Amino acid sequence: MKSAISLKNINRIAIPALIAGVSEPILSITDTAIVGNIDINATESLAAVGIVGAFISMLIWVLGQTRSAISSIVSQYLGSDRLEDIKSLPAQAIFIITSLSILIILGTYPFAQFIFKLYNATGLILEYCVAYYRIRVFGFPFTLFTIAVFGAFRGLQNTFYPMIIAIIGASTNIILDIILVYGINGHIAPMNIKGAAYASVIAQLLMAICSAYFLLTKTIIPLKVSFPFNKEIKQFLLMIANLFVRTLALNVTLYFANAYATSYGKEYIAAYTIAINLWFLGAFIIDGYASAGNILSGKLYGANRPDLLIALSNKLIKYGILVGVGLAGVGALLYYPLGHLFSNDPAVLTAFNEVFWIVLLMQPICALAFIFDGMFKGLGRMKYLRNVLLGATFLVFLPVLLYLDHLGYQLYAIFIAMTLWMVARGLPLIIKFRKLFLPSHENH
Repeated sequence: MKSAISLKNINRIAIPALIAGVSEPILSITDTAIVGNIDINATESLAAVGIVGAFISMLIWVLGQTRSAISSIVSQYLGSDRLEDIKSLPAQAIFIITSLSILIILGTYPFAQFIFKLYNATGLILEYCVAYYRIRVFGFPFTLFTIAVFGAFRGLQNTFYPMIIAIIGASTNIILDIILVYGINGHIAPMNIKGAAYASVIAQLLMAICSAYFLLTKTIIPLKVSFPFNKEIKQFLLMIANLFVRTLALNVTLYFANAYATSYGKEYIAAYTIAINLWFLGAFIIDGYASAGNILSGKLYGANRPDLLIALSNKLIKYGILVGVGLAGVGALLYYPLGHLFSNDPAVLTAFNEVFWIVLLMQPICALAFIFDGMFKGLGRMKYLRNVLLGATFLVFLPVLLYLDHLGYQLYAIFIAMTLWMVARGLPLIIKFRKLFLPSHENH
């Protein structure tokens, strides 16, 4: 069991998880970069991709919490050598979550215009939002299916196959983006923003097919739904409920950040879109080690090894800070060229360059917050995660944003509030974790 927390084993889990995790923001970043460089109405198209991306991310994060719940339960049963007892759970969880995704499509498709008006989208930006969303939304069930399968693999301590699936999906999306957005002279007409939406849906479908194939051929977990429900389904649903509330709080932050950026003008929402997508990219890179924490903490908790949980957390703190500082360093070296990948509009680039340094400074803070977030998910302590994020959002982020916006700080207000939000998310988790697992005499 000690070998589970060796650097070799942590990297065996973290590096493929990092590559798999990066596929999610790469899908959005690819759309952002390619759409931001089309010939007609590039700024409006870029703004629409950012607004719709924020809304779709909200939906995926709310319902995609199956990954953490499945991973937590499977890894704990693996650690206690009782895997056979929960073999039926993943298929039942996938059935529940994909059924909900169909309801989401039916409930949002007719009201797309109303939804994006809530994000302060108007005129051509609103028109593009509606057109883009009414295609992208059909990839939603495929994405949730894939996320749930990734949860099963994580519980089994396997991040290799999710990495392969993610590489296939991201590569497909990039190729189709270029073909469908820009077209091929004499063969395929440019589809502009709609082409980016179709590319994403096709990539998501392909990832779902690959996920089903690898789960059925490489694990003992079936996809056929069987009844009665597994005895852990109640615990699964309770975890989902707590994560659901938590993710709503998370998306309150993203909603207000997006809505305020949109209200400042099209150049500001375009700049915010670039900055937040790069923030997401950093978050998902760090998530490789957060995933290792999630996966290994569940197994160690199931095996009743608090000593190894503390040792694991100490190692992950070091690795997380190194990764966060590394990301900030790379971002600093590429500070000005990065913006040009997404837009050539001088007003957009000026707004982006003014705030990107805050995104870079956040990276080590984000690393610690995300790593302990992952470890608490592995432990199944979803209620505590819920309460911490509610406090960080409503007692820190929103008051800071409203105050700094009132002072006229615009994008600075958004990213300073997000930095303090991350501090408020991470610090309580570190303190609580050490209280839970350090021997009592070491806590004083």
